[in-house]
Amino acid sequence: MISNKNNNISSRSMGRVTLADVAEKAGVSPITASRALKNPQQVSEKLRTKIYDAVNELGYIPNHAARSLASSETKIISVIFPSLSNAVFPDVLDGIHDTLAPAGYRILLANTHYETDQEEILVRTLLEQNPDGIIVTGIDQNENTRKLLLGSKTPVVQIMELTDFPIDMNVGFSHFQASYDLVRHLQNAGYKKIGFIGARMDPRSQRRMEGYKHAMQEIGISNNDYVLTNQSHTSFKLGAKLFNQLFTQFSDLEAICFSNDDLAAGAMFECSRKGIRVPEDISIAGFNDLDFAEELTPSLTTVSIPLYEMGKKAAEYLLHKIVNRTNPDSLQYDVSYKVVERKSTYTDFS
Repeated sequence: MISNKNNNISSRSMGRVTLADVAEKAGVSPITASRALKNPQQVSEKLRTKIYDAVNELGYIPNHAARSLASSETKIISVIFPSLSNAVFPDVLDGIHDTLAPAGYRILLANTHYETDQEEILVRTLLEQNPDGIIVTGIDQNENTRKLLLGSKTPVVQIMELTDFPIDMNVGFSHFQASYDLVRHLQNAGYKKIGFIGARMDPRSQRRMEGYKHAMQEIGISNNDYVLTNQSHTSFKLGAKLFNQLFTQFSDLEAICFSNDDLAAGAMFECSRKGIRVPEDISIAGFNDLDFAEELTPSLTTVSIPLYEMGKKAAEYLLHKIVNRTNPDSLQYDVSYKVVERKSTYTDFS
């Protein structure tokens, strides 16, 4: 069994990077640092460069909200998703909302469109609003974004994945392990020639692909020809297109694992149109266990993720730190997953 290690996880000290810290780093007075940020034209280019370098290195964020108040509580939680159209995230958001709303918190939602540079811009903008906490999707923030979040000392929960080195707190599961277990499930059922189809190929999809490859290598199959990926947005239509490409080239495939249920459903619709029997001619498996997976004909074998519970736990982690001013007992929570076998991979209906 392959698992994530939870040692090396450390907490951050409380306290926010201040303008005085920036001034000290740049070797200037706080007044000069403030002037450079508010009215850059009043400071020489040489000083501006030193001050901006210090801002970037320390991850300084101006606190525009409640500067003179003893408490800068805003009752706002910022939530950053990579997509607002991906069917995975509404359930996560419901779990967040149902936990935070009764506690009097409002949610400020932002969309990165899977762009790490856009994520950095959004994090900088959101932190300027001084939220009480931030929930951010994934663990692959760029170096600048990590500095911003660390420097702000705002409570942060990274969701959807697990990491040995969280920015602050972490709630998710191993996409690598989940995909690995799905492929091993198929192998234990007797499948050997198993393909993989993925789209968008964000870091989570890439880890699913790596889990597939690892399981295949364990039985002596490392044929990357069985792998087909595409950077386009995931959709039923794309699933049908990619299925046609791979199955036409490798008609001896016994099963195909898709990086999500949308692609798998598109492939099943295409099989129905072309008279390809599922699972008799080809077995199909998805990932996420979206609402429609069980309603397909045949029903879809997939990996089920407790999405609502993930959002709920992330919100609970934030509330604990905001209210108690201390970390939860553990900085990481594994929501786990399960492989759900249905008729799209059955070979015996007796």
